[in-house]
Formats: sequence, C-alpha cells, structure tokens
Amino acid sequence: MLTPRSTLTRRLVAALDATPSRIPVLLGGCGSGRTTVLRQMHDRIGRTASQFIDVERTATTPERFLRAVTAASPFPGATSAGDAVAAGARSAFDAALALFGRPRAGTTEPATFLLDEFLELRTFESFPGLRRVLRELIDTLTSSPNRFVLTSRYTARALRLLRDQSARFEVIHIPALTAEDVLDVLGLHASAAAGAGGPGGPGGSLGFDDPGFTARTLHALAEGRPAYVGAVADELAAMRDHGGPGTSDAISALSALMAADGRISRLCQFSYELRLHRARGYGALKAILEILAEQEGLTLTEISQRLHRTPGSTKDYLSWLEDVDLVTSRQKRYSFTDALLRLWVRLHCRPTAPVEDEIAREIHRYALPRLPQASEPAYVMVAAGGGKSGIIEID
Repeated sequence: MLTPRSTLTRRLVAALDATPSRIPVLLGGCGSGRTTVLRQMHDRIGRTASQFIDVERTATTPERFLRAVTAASPFPGATSAGDAVAAGARSAFDAALALFGRPRAGTTEPATFLLDEFLELRTFESFPGLRRVLRELIDTLTSSPNRFVLTSRYTARALRLLRDQSARFEVIHIPALTAEDVLDVLGLHASAAAGAGGPGGPGGSLGFDDPGFTARTLHALAEGRPAYVGAVADELAAMRDHGGPGTSDAISALSALMAADGRISRLCQFSYELRLHRARGYGALKAILEILAEQEGLTLTEISQRLHRTPGSTKDYLSWLEDVDLVTSRQKRYSFTDALLRLWVRLHCRPTAPVEDEIAREIHRYALPRLPQASEPAYVMVAAGGGKSGIIEID
C-alpha cells in the first residue's frame, strides 16, 4: 500500500509547510488507509515534534480524554491536567482546547497534532455545558498557531461540519489504489514470500501466469480499497505457498475471504455494525440495506413500498444512511457506497451462515461484470473455503 500513500504524504507535508499552514482533513471509508497515512506522518515529522491521538479510543469523558492526551504528550508543559480534571467536564474540555491552541513551551516551533477520527469528540456533547464541542474545536484549530491533520471515516458528516468554515481546512479524499498500485502490492507480497523462503519473488511473474491481468482483476474486485486489496493479496500468497487449486485466482481468494470467518467478511461486519450504531433507526436501516442488497438503483418510492413505510419516514431513514456513508444517491436512485459490503449483506444478513455453493454463486454474480478483458480467454477457478470448484471461461 506504500506507493500511493507516499504521494499523499507529500501533499500533507506541503499543506503543513504552507504559510500560514493549512489543516488537511483526510476522508475515506473503512479500510481506505487513513490511519496508516497518519502514522506515516507521525514517523516523518518525529515523535518529539508531533502527537498522534486516536480520538475514537480515548473520547470517553472529557476528563479522561484530557488525562490520556496530557499523559502521552511529548510536549513540555502539557502534563498538568489535575486541576482541570477535578473541576469537571467543561473545564477538562477547555483545557484540551487550550493544549491544542498554544505553541510548544520554550520554543517558537509549532506543535503538530494528528487527530485520528476527530468527529468522535462529538460524544462529549452529552455532558452538561458541552453542546457545541465540534464547533468549538474547529474554532480553536482555526486560530491556533499549531499544525493539525484530521481524519474521519464519515465523509458526509465531516463535509457538513466544515461547510463555510475557514479556508485553512483542506479536504482530501483518500484515493483508491490504481491497478498499477495493486501490481506493486502483489510484488511486495512476492518479495516477502521470497525473503521467507517461499516460492514467490520480486519482479518476474510474481507467481502468476499473467500478473498484469491478476492485478487488474484484484483491482476491479476490491474497487481499489487498500484493506480489501491487502486481504486478497495475502490470501493469494497463502494459496500459492500451499500449491492448492486456483493458486493464481483472485476470485477463489475472494470466495474464501467472504466466508463467515473470512478476513473481508470480518471487515465488512465491522463497517456495517459501526456505521449503523452511529446512525438512528437501527432496525429500519438494516431492512433498507437488505432491500438494496437485493436490488440497487431503487427510488425512494420503490424502497418505501418494499419497506411498507410511508415515503416521508423512508426518506428520513435514507438520509440517516447517507449521513454515515452507507448508501449513496445518484439521480434520486439509491445504492451501496461499498460494493463488497453489499455482497456481504447478501451473504450474511440471513438466519443461517451461507454454505460454500451459495458463496461461490454470489461471488460469480459479483465478479463477472467487473472482470477486466484479457487478450485471450482467461480461465478462473472458483472455490469457497477449499471446497467444490468449477471452471468458467471468460471471453
């Protein structure tokens, strides 16, 4: 995943080095590489000049958040949180804002704060006296001499918050991997296998009859999402090491990964549950996702009829799904934002776990329209979890 991320890192550095510095806001869905990029920035800037803060893990109460941030701070003068913590939630949050707003003690150099999942600070708005937490944060960052990089997996919410805010904020949508990037990822896996004594090797065939076609296939199936690409690449490497059937077949790898205990299945379950719990109307929203898993591109009226709810209430439900980026509306027709998540809903949002034949059938249905064209007919072997397999000719 390093090739496109290094380009993104250079863009972030340019934003921070501008006069005055800009505040990059990295937006991307689950598995898009936001945290990886932020950790690369932490290493590049230096751990004594920057602080990485996982807001999602530390935004419990304002008092505990302040204590956690100050205890881990590399900056002098940031370790005295006792009085603010004792004074309550409002005082603790004010102290956290002051920490972000003031320069490093004893130096003219600005501090750099890397806030991963910054929107999670919204949880503080349930405490007395804290009703505009995110607005106060934005105001503080805008006027601060320090430097900041923010990330969020909730694109719609972040864009709404930053609308009409200072031009100092620079929204950056994390790009998907290209087919060339995926080929590099396969090369990295092959190099790692060679270093471990496996059959892979850098360059050359990478263990595939047509590495370029394999990379294009993997890119199409994973839609360039780094977490999915990495999972399939790892599965391909494992299949190749064991010399099993379909050792160069990305579709067979995807079938194994979409089983109940598969890596991509677990990634999809995490994204599905996390976003639904951040939205409202949990049960009704799940029903709409199941409807769109059966057929995409439905209108509001068509969805409301299948849901057996009024168009007004259905419109509210759909807006809540859009708010957490689970669905996207184009020309008033609704679809999943993440195609592999839609596949996961089809397979796993049901009373019993799918059997191997059902997984293989759904993978066929998902993959065949996406496969790239090869110069000659390509043959792919489809297997789910090492079970039954069959060969399909793709013209």
